[in-house]
This record gives sequence, structure tokens and C-alpha cells, in this order.
Amino acid sequence: MRKLSNHTLTPGAKTPRTTASRTATSRALATAALLAAAGLTLTACGSDSGDKGDKADKVADVSVEPESKQAATVLDRPFKKPDLVLTDTHGKKYDLRERTKGKPVLLYYGYTNCPDVCPLTMSNIAVAKKDLLRKKAVTKAELDQLQVVFVTTDPERDTPKELGKWLKAQDPEFIGLTGDFSTIQASARTVGISIEPSKKLKNGKIESMHGTQVVAFSPKTEAGYVVYNGQDTRAEEYAQDLPKLIKGQKP
Repeated sequence: MRKLSNHTLTPGAKTPRTTASRTATSRALATAALLAAAGLTLTACGSDSGDKGDKADKVADVSVEPESKQAATVLDRPFKKPDLVLTDTHGKKYDLRERTKGKPVLLYYGYTNCPDVCPLTMSNIAVAKKDLLRKKAVTKAELDQLQVVFVTTDPERDTPKELGKWLKAQDPEFIGLTGDFSTIQASARTVGISIEPSKKLKNGKIESMHGTQVVAFSPKTEAGYVVYNGQDTRAEEYAQDLPKLIKGQKP
């Protein structure tokens, strides 16, 4: 596993950019970029993200042990679970802290019209769950404790109905949440994820900028103690770690 420690960059310093390389060093750099504070380079689903992160005057940097080959990054300072109340795919109020108390959670922010990273991330988690049951690495009762929560970054288009339809194709057990964008954005910031309002490009397409982190919360402490780069992490890597995450252990 990788462990992180936080430092501060001087104004004007640039952070590493995420890459899709499978080498340990590039994955470490990707994690460092993803875990920096709000204002860093974000993923523009379906388009080049460019250098939008350079506008930040001061950001948090992260030192990572590059020799690690594991997908999981264990945080020195875990995140508190967001105090978030939104609307689920059934149109009902969903209090994240209340509904997931005492359960392992994987939290991801994305949107259903994303052409690449979001569906890949959710699909990999879904495949990992099926693989664990097939191999009998966990019991169904244990796996049922896992709460995979997808919070939309594009609430204007992701209505409860649309969100529910999209997630059902991935895994019917996945939880989808939508609501006021400012509320969603504020909650994402508390776990080190930066998102921006969706915007229409000159070619007519809608672009949504968002971080690609998957944050794992412990059923024991309720803290977000492990982070994955959703853009890079494979299904087999989730499958390898989930039995421990379900128990609140470090992968």
C-alpha cells in the first residue's frame, strides 16, 4: 500500500498531471495529482483537460512512495465522511452519514453522460464484486454490507430517473445521489475532490470537470482512509482489496 503525507507548494508551483501509464512511478504521480486540494487539474470527461489546474495560487502536494505497485493509497490523515443529504434514485431523501453508518463505503463523484472514466470506474467495481462472489472470497452477506455511492456532478441532467437507469446497467445495488450542485461541490471538497459546473462547449457538447478519486470509508471509524485513482485502477485490484475494506482493514 502507499502512504501519503501532505506538504504545501509555493505559489505558482505546478502539480503532477495524471497519466494512464501502468508503471508504479506514473501511478504514484497520478495519485498525487488527484489527492491535491481543490483547484488542481481535473478530468474533463471526453476531452483534453489541458492546464486548467495552474490557476491555483496555493495547493496541497502529496509525497508518494513510487516503488509501490498497489492501487490503494492509504491516507495519513483520513477524511471525515461528508455530511451530505441528497435525493436518491427513488426520489427520496438520502442522508449519507445516517444510511451508511457502520458499513464500508466506496464514494465516487461523476456523471452519467461521461463517455469514459465514470462508466469504466463503476464497471470495474461491479466486475470486482461479481468476481469476489464467484471465487467465494467473501460471503454474499459480507458483500451486501458494501455501499457503493455515486454522486452526480451534473445534477441538471442527472435526474433520479436517469441516474437510476444508468446505475442499474452497472449494478442494481449501486446507490445514486443527485441534488443541488453547490451542496454536491461542497461535499466533494471535504474529501479532496474538486468538481466544476457542467458547461457547454463551442461544438455543442457538455463538459463536466471532476476528480476521479474513489474514496473508501471504514465501517469501524466512518473515516475515508483509502483512495483509488478511478481512471487507473483495474477490476482485479478492487477485487484484491475489497475483502479487507469490507472489514475496515488496510489493503
